[in-house]
This record gives sequence, C-alpha cells and structure tokens, in this order.
Amino acid sequence: MAQDLYSVRLALLEDLPRLTAIYNQAIAARNATADTVPFTPDQRLEWFNLHTPEAYPIYVCTDAGGQVQGWLSVSPYRSRPALARTAEVSYYVDYGQHGRGIGSMLMAHAIRQAPSLGRKIYLAILLEWNMPSRRLLEKFGFERWGYLPEVAEFDGRLCGQWYYGRRV
Repeated sequence: MAQDLYSVRLALLEDLPRLTAIYNQAIAARNATADTVPFTPDQRLEWFNLHTPEAYPIYVCTDAGGQVQGWLSVSPYRSRPALARTAEVSYYVDYGQHGRGIGSMLMAHAIRQAPSLGRKIYLAILLEWNMPSRRLLEKFGFERWGYLPEVAEFDGRLCGQWYYGRRV
C-alpha cells in the first residue's frame, strides 16, 4: 500500500532541485505541461517562493529514504479578489514512480488541507491527451468544467486543454 511506503509533507527549499527535475521530465515528455523548455532550480526559485505553506503550499511525497518522488502545488487561479477561494492544483510524479499511488496520496492530502487554506474550489488545467491525469482527477470527484480547443502547440501538433473543477 502506498501509505506504508511513502509520506506527504510540505516542500522545503532544499527540495527545489528534485521538484525541478521531476517537472523537467514532464516537459521532455510533452504530455503533461505546456512548458517546452527545461528549467534550472534557480529559474524556479521565484515560483517556489510564491507558494507559502499557509496559503498556497507545495506538498511533496517522499519514499522511505526521504527522496521526493512527486509533488503537488496549490496556486492562485487568478489574482482577482473575487477568485481568492479558488486555487489551481498541479501535480507531477517521477516517471519511474508512476502507477504507485503517489498522485493519489498527494491529491487526497491537498483536498483534506483545502479548508485550512480557505479554499472552496480546486481547478486543474490539463492537456487533452493527458489521460492519466484525467483518470486521477475523476477518481477524486473532479468534473470537466470547460474545454479550450487547440490552444497548445507542440512541434506542429495542436492540443486542447481541459478545465476540471471540484468543490472542496
């Protein structure tokens, strides 16, 4: 069972190189993010610092040895006061660890913590061909709330984005 092998905690600054490496896997795969150029940890420092534990945390899932194997961030959806109760969740799991329940552990944790953050709605924005993410979201009660056709382009290949939402 994943809960016996992994644990979830708040991200620490020293986790940033590993968070960046996991995110760069998704960039290289061209199936889970609209970013197309890899980042260095220094380039992700501002992003990391915008995520504060009391409002917009980053959660990490670590293995028994303490190695980060996945992460989930809670980010502002838009910087408008009327949308303050709504946040976007993004999550990435090391490609060598897919299928082990890490994404589910992170999502369950984020949903449990939502009330303490003052969040009422979680949104996830994903590429239409990201089937594993669609399955994870639907498993946790997210519903399709919107679709933007052909808004992303990868090497000449067009892709839409799904907006999934859930009241938390």
